[in-house]
Parts: sequence; C-alpha cells; structure tokens
Amino acid sequence: MDAFLAASPLLVVTVGALLLMLVEAFAKKGKPVDLALGTTVTFTAGALVALGVWAAGPESLPGASMLEPYLLMDRFTLFFSFTICLAGAITALLAGGYLREHGLERGEFYPLLMLSAVGAMALAGAGDLLSVFLALETMSLGVYALCGFRRGSPRSVEAAIKYFLLGSLAAAFLLYGSALLYGATGHTDLAGIGAAISAGTVAGKPVSMALVVIALVLVLAGLVFKVSAVPFHMWTPDAYEGAPTPATTFMAVAVKSAAFAMMMRVLLLAFGDERAMSWESGWPPVVAALAVVTMTVGNLVAGRQESVKRMLAYSSIAHAGYVLIGMAATMRQSGNEAEASILYYLLAYTVSTAGAFGALILCGRRGAEAVSYEDLAGIGRRHPAAALAFTLFLLSLAGIPPTAGFFGKFYLFRAALYAGDGFVWLAIIGLLNSVIGAYYYLRVLVYMYMREPAPGAPIATPMKSGYVAFALVACAVLVIALGVAPGTTIDLALLAPTRG
Repeated sequence: MDAFLAASPLLVVTVGALLLMLVEAFAKKGKPVDLALGTTVTFTAGALVALGVWAAGPESLPGASMLEPYLLMDRFTLFFSFTICLAGAITALLAGGYLREHGLERGEFYPLLMLSAVGAMALAGAGDLLSVFLALETMSLGVYALCGFRRGSPRSVEAAIKYFLLGSLAAAFLLYGSALLYGATGHTDLAGIGAAISAGTVAGKPVSMALVVIALVLVLAGLVFKVSAVPFHMWTPDAYEGAPTPATTFMAVAVKSAAFAMMMRVLLLAFGDERAMSWESGWPPVVAALAVVTMTVGNLVAGRQESVKRMLAYSSIAHAGYVLIGMAATMRQSGNEAEASILYYLLAYTVSTAGAFGALILCGRRGAEAVSYEDLAGIGRRHPAAALAFTLFLLSLAGIPPTAGFFGKFYLFRAALYAGDGFVWLAIIGLLNSVIGAYYYLRVLVYMYMREPAPGAPIATPMKSGYVAFALVACAVLVIALGVAPGTTIDLALLAPTRG
C-alpha cells in the first residue's frame, strides 16, 4: 500500500485518462462528453494527491522503496508532479475553449494530453536510465501527436514531423550514451553510476573515464535538446507555431519542466562527484556556456519576430538559458539553494507562460485569430480585460516586480552570486539578457495600447469561453501569489533536494 500511495499522483492521472477514454467510447450519440472538464478534474485530483503525499511525508512510506531505483517518489518528484498536473489542468481548460472555437474538438486530444503528462511525471521521478528512456518516450510520443493535431494544416504536420525526427535523433544520443555508461560502470541506476564514477572502480576493475566522458557528451546532448537550449533549439519555433496553441502551452511548460527535472536527476546523481562537477574537467563550464549562448540567442532572435507565437517560442528558449544558470551554480552550493531556485523558477514560469498563451487564445476567435503583433493593435481599447490579462503575464515573463517572474530570476541570479566570484559574470549576463528580453515583451504592450489596426487589416476579435477565462484567472492569482509571498514556495522547494 505504501508503494501505491507514493505513486498515487501518477496512478490518478493514468486511471483518469483510461476512464475518460472508456466514457467517450461508450457515450451515446448526440450526448457528447465534456472531456475538457473531466481532464481538468483529473489533473486537479493529481495535483491535490501530490500535495497530500507531500504533507504526509514520502519518507513515512517505507514501502515506496519497492519502486526504487526505477521510480523515486521523493519530494522532488512530488514538486514536479504538482507542477505538471497544474500545467495539464490549465492546458485542458484552454483546449476546452480553443478546440471548440476553431472546429478541432476531437476526443483523442485529452487522453494524449494526460498520458503525455504521465510520462512527464514519471520522467521527474526516474532514477534509472531505463525508466528515464521509457518515461521520455511516453511523454514525447504524445506531444508529437498533439503537435500535428491540426491535420488539415501543412504547417502543423511539418512541425510534428520535424519535432519527431529531431526528437528521435536526440533520443538516440541519450540511449547510446546510456549504453556506454552501462558498459563503463556496470550500472543503469543513476545512484549506482554516480558511486562507480566517484570510486573509479567496479568489481575491482578501473572505470574507463574516457568512456564516461563520451557518454556524458552524448547524454548531455540529448538533455539539451529536450530543454530546447542552443544549439539544439531549431525545432522549437516551428513546433510551437504549427501546433494548436493549447498543445504549444503544454510543450512550453510541462514538457520543459519535466526535461529540466530529468537533467537535474541525471547530472546531479550520475555525474555528481567532485571531478564531474569541477570547473576544470566536469560539465558545469559546458552548462554555463550553454546558458550564455541560449539566453543571448533566444532574446536577440525573439526581438526580431513578427509572430507573437514565435516570439513566445524564442522567449521559452531564453528562459531555458536562465534555468541553466541555476544548473551550473549547483556545482558550488553546499546546500540545495541553486536546486530550489530552479524549482521555484519553473513553477513561476509555468503559470506565467501558460497565462500568456491563454491570453493569446482569448484575444482571437475563429477566422480572426491573434497571431502577429499587428493583430493585437488597439485591443487594449477595444477589449481591456483580454489586454490586461496579457499584460500581467508578459510583465511576469519580463521579470517586473512584484510578479512571480521577478522573484524567479532573483533567486536564480542570487544562486549564481552565492556560487562564488567565478559565477558573478554569469549573473551579470543573465541580468543584461533580462533587459534585452523586456524589449519584445513591452513591444506587445505598445501594440495593444498605443497602436491602431492599419486600414483594411483584419482585426482580431476575442473569443468567449468560460474555460479560458477561468484558466486565466487561476494563472493570474498564482502569478500574483507567488510574487507577493515567494518565501513560502522557496522554503518548500528547499525541502525537495534532487539527491534526497
């Protein structure tokens, strides 16, 4: 029973997905099932169960060790399970309004969403290379299908194929690197790999460090692709633009959160010894360089976009760079302050980004969808509520106080400063990139409040959906709450170390 209770967030979402599939299959014709509401309830139940297990304490469930090393149901996993379920619930609400409005309402969207979320939750808790790969593919296959959900759109199909092919290549890197790690250490569990690398011997034989380094490069390449960091970011703008906006929302928040959880588990458990985490011979300088390049490229290219959706895609790339600052800072943290800052940032990023895509959905109806900056011209005067919602979430993404996004960046940059003098430059570059990023977020506000549509240009008209409106209100409340009282969340994140 302890094992079932520990894994209950996963089980709730899995069972909910299967039940909704059966309900839709056996529903009477002419009596459609509200799958959006059912999916939202399922994800909400998963989030509440994760909170319940957290309150009870996963350490008080000794039977949970039966799941190890394949599934580590600790507070780190529970934190990400809550974040992913929250992202799934918001996505389901947005889909409930968007799919109906645009004539895309088909039942398979919601089971794909839930089962992909199950893969993401399992990925956050994976403690073995085998379970990492299985969870990663479970999550990815559902997202590939969601990306190409608009079957009549060549752009959507192209985006899905591109994402699938590049994702398969990244998975091959990860799988080959995992095979090399097994060959070098004789282990597939992350803790066992870390112990073997630290000891330098396995069964009395020396570990081939050359093989470990090659494996690290391959594994890191696969991880970097999944978090959409430069130079493995090419799929992101096309996939985000081609997918239905609710699917884009899920990719931008839930998939990215799970990918960073996987990166933290793999790097800190399997490559967490002094040599692998040193500046001279380990992965931190590589991650720091990736952070700088990812932030800079994401922000510079985002400022040149004319599509708001592509701008948000490059924005998500830049935010991946900010998180990589915290990842590099873990090398010199005696506690887990850098890890906690990453957890807080991903939660703040989830509600801010989901709200931004939700506001973009709200700003356009069928036949008059808001896509470009010009589409949003004058919407602040015509529809102030939709513009106000968009403004709040963009300010949070820009890091303007007192929103959640401001404190997310504050904690990450503080972690870099605490990591030592060598990381001060990393915090400074992050701060400068935040200033650059503010340009393209404020540009949206200029169009909404200070521009009028060009004569004869199509005018975006907001849609009417209680589901979308409720999702935006929920995101707005969380953005403000996380900004007004950030200490509570960061204290909880401090209780969720990656390494137990």
